[in-house]
Amino acid sequence: MMNKRSLIGVVVLGLTIAAAVFAGTSWADQPHPWQMGMQEPATPVHAQLYSLHNFLLVLITLITLFVLGLLLYTMVRFRASRNPNPSRVAHNTTIEVIWTAVPILILVVIAIPSLRLLYYQDRTHDADLTLKVTAYQWYWGYEYPDNGGFRFESRIVRDEERRPDQPRLLAVDNRAVVPVGANIRVLVTSNDVMHSFFVPSSGVQVYGIAGRTNETWLRFDRPGVYYGQCNQICGVDHGFMPIAIEALPREQFDRWVADARQRYAASGDAPLQVATAPAEVAR
Repeated sequence: MMNKRSLIGVVVLGLTIAAAVFAGTSWADQPHPWQMGMQEPATPVHAQLYSLHNFLLVLITLITLFVLGLLLYTMVRFRASRNPNPSRVAHNTTIEVIWTAVPILILVVIAIPSLRLLYYQDRTHDADLTLKVTAYQWYWGYEYPDNGGFRFESRIVRDEERRPDQPRLLAVDNRAVVPVGANIRVLVTSNDVMHSFFVPSSGVQVYGIAGRTNETWLRFDRPGVYYGQCNQICGVDHGFMPIAIEALPREQFDRWVADARQRYAASGDAPLQVATAPAEVAR
């Protein structure tokens, strides 16, 4: 039997894991050690994805328990010692109708919210801002066509250059910056091979394909830095192509845009080096 000390250790471990799983705000925007489940939703799309995920988790758990119960009942009720002369009935119309109709109904229940969510996350018709994203081997390019068309490139911060407050393999030299609460049209394309623009806390994953522009949308409900990565196997540096998007209050975003446009005009249409943190620009 488990002694008292072992029992206390198991309880403490369980409480620690539970606290880690449900520590919402401290785990937002980037992955953390021992994390379980999705990142906390930061956009309306991811909030709906999260709700659908939880609904499906409950549904599949109920189905699994039901099937397990049937298996256990069959093993006990129809074991050889209790049922030495098995039935030779080959068909049962009622049972066959039930096991055909019930899965169809389950699929319909899943399909309705799934299709509604697919159309919802496809695009926004009332965009406040357009952000064009171009994937390269192996970095990202961002362009703001609604704000003078200035553009810049975003590359990973290598370990030898990384500050202690920057997450490893996720920090970049130039973050994409967007305003909080704005509907942002995101146009994604590629300059070479296929890439994937994936930001988990936003619920956005869209492929970048050379010669084609795919569309999605974002609306961050709170300020913060949101990290992602290219999760398409796009080449030797596939694992070193992070995404960092910073959501700022509208006033700070407008100041950042004004500063970026001035420097872009002075650069002669060359890509900006906007390594200055948006928070520093705001101050």
